[in-house]
Amino acid sequence: MEKIQNCVIFKTSAFNTTVQRDYFINPSCFGDDAARWIMVEMGIQGFHTDVEPSQEDFGWYFTFEAAGVSHHAVIGYRPGAYGGEGEWICWVERRAGLVGALFKMRKKIKLEAVKAIQDVLSSSPAVKVVKFCDVREL
Repeated sequence: MEKIQNCVIFKTSAFNTTVQRDYFINPSCFGDDAARWIMVEMGIQGFHTDVEPSQEDFGWYFTFEAAGVSHHAVIGYRPGAYGGEGEWICWVERRAGLVGALFKMRKKIKLEAVKAIQDVLSSSPAVKVVKFCDVREL
């Protein structure tokens, strides 16, 4: 069975990485504008997504449906070390409740879900894809 690379590392200056918002639950919790942009682009492709992204302590996520299954796209920003250029990370996991998580359902990702995110990021001239990987490689 082929291993699905459910993570995309990319660079862009198109999204906020400097202005702290009063609604961030942690400082530098960037990514709300990036998540909204990906959601709009996925909607254009015909995917159903949440209306608004939700916040985690490390970034943002939204739910979308692919191949009849709900998935989460999780996005966050990693600042560069020693003042270097930072990078964005976006990964896909299958939506699972507590019981599903215990049975490792989050790993049962549909290839169509990963491809949808990869297509959005790869098709934008404002985004430079650095690497496709498995989120466990981070």
